[in-house]
Amino acid sequence: MFTGSVILFAVIRLILGMDSIPISMLISLLILCALGTFLQYLAFSGNIIKKMRYWLRIIIFVIPFFALIATTAALFQWFSMEPLQWVMFTAVYLIVLIGMVVGFEIYFRATGRKYDGLLGQYRKNRELETGDARE
Repeated sequence: MFTGSVILFAVIRLILGMDSIPISMLISLLILCALGTFLQYLAFSGNIIKKMRYWLRIIIFVIPFFALIATTAALFQWFSMEPLQWVMFTAVYLIVLIGMVVGFEIYFRATGRKYDGLLGQYRKNRELETGDARE
């Protein structure tokens, strides 16, 4: 998460004509990514929360992560603290969130279909090899 964040931030800075990343930004990204990674582990690994619907896991991640990212943005002064800036910040967060949720949903459905097909092939091959006991 940290590497991706730094690369994305570096590309944005280059596009804006800036040639360096302030140390305070690197520190804020490191803190954010470390805590964000823990939230991902908590919500999605299945090691801490054993059985829960996926949409509840998303909520368990999304709300605290927004609070974390907003707090980090405020503490490290990522942008002006004017209300319009916060509206834009929240809008970007929601757009990225929706894009990622939709992307993962498409990926999971495609992967599920692939494995369903492979399981069907396996079962058909097993029947051919062992002969159907129902005959």
